[in-house]
Amino acid sequence: MIPAKVRFKSQGWVKFRLNSKLIIVTRCTFEIMMIRPILPEDNTVVKNIIQQTILEYGAPKEGTAYSDKATQSMYEHFQLPRRVYYVIELDDEIVGCGGVGPLDNQEQNICELQKMYFLPKARGKGYGKELIQLCIKTAKELAYSKMYLETMDNMFEAQGLYKHMGFKLLNEPMGNTGHYSCPVQMILDL
Repeated sequence: MIPAKVRFKSQGWVKFRLNSKLIIVTRCTFEIMMIRPILPEDNTVVKNIIQQTILEYGAPKEGTAYSDKATQSMYEHFQLPRRVYYVIELDDEIVGCGGVGPLDNQEQNICELQKMYFLPKARGKGYGKELIQLCIKTAKELAYSKMYLETMDNMFEAQGLYKHMGFKLLNEPMGNTGHYSCPVQMILDL
């Protein structure tokens, strides 16, 4: 089941599940967050989120997801076997994305947490953790044994979240993703 979450813009949350959806209640206004699989019409929005975030962090266009061929048509890329890509909607607007696919150019049964990016308005709210948990669950269902990721050295919040989720730092890259400008590599045993 893909998670949906209601987040209220105040403190003092009360959480419960309703029809397998996580509901958080308080006495203030609220946001509705939903994670769903990517659709063909999401390609342009997802590409813009990925490229905008990369530029926001001062990362180069070359050697990152910015210039990947897959970034141009994420829906089509993730229709291949053992791949799933999700988008996060916040009040019906796509504000984040990320997915799972095989780690290119390696022999082991390792997947990669791929192209996980969020607009500023979706950061720091727990949505990244929700998406990673779903990606880990998906990777296990797809029978992967490990999950690999690459990120930028100045994406401190993302690195903290990955470490919190159990990812361990590696000394060198695995496979050949083409992301030679991403100096931080991490792995998680599934």
